[in-house]
Amino acid sequence: MDRRKAIKNLAIVSSGLITLPQWMVSCGVSDTTIHHSSFSVAEQKILASITDTIIPAGNSIGALSVGVDKFLQKLIDDCYEKDTQDNVKTQLKSLEESAKTTNNRSFADCTQAQREQLLLKLSTSTNKVEKDFFDLIKSETIRGFNTSQKIMEEYLGYKVAPGHYYGSVDIKAADHA
Repeated sequence: MDRRKAIKNLAIVSSGLITLPQWMVSCGVSDTTIHHSSFSVAEQKILASITDTIIPAGNSIGALSVGVDKFLQKLIDDCYEKDTQDNVKTQLKSLEESAKTTNNRSFADCTQAQREQLLLKLSTSTNKVEKDFFDLIKSETIRGFNTSQKIMEEYLGYKVAPGHYYGSVDIKAADHA
């Protein structure tokens, strides 16, 4: 094998790998654009309103500001069975219809108290699919919020590598003489 040709090929491949992230950014490819949600725009709006109702942004940070609504979309699309996905979409539609019937406006346009009332009705429902929907969305909203980077680092004090590593520290050896 020709050593010069091998080194030249290695250099070309290495430079390509080094500049790959920059190519991806310039082409508009990122983690947020890779996932194509199966939720319609209306369903995304309702889901965002539900997460905002469960953990609203008051004096501190809320669920929407850390992207819990996007987390739920990806989680439901990628990690749950088709029947669960269908139930979520059906219940979102049902919730929208209940809001229009009860409050004469869409769920997203309802006040916080009105949205809470509609969700509390689901939480105490005797209908298993409604209760399962509420329990799933509530638990995953809380999980998504608590495990978001902003909450973990700024509020819970999470550190990827706790403590500090001090390399090349002089150590005094004990005198054994």
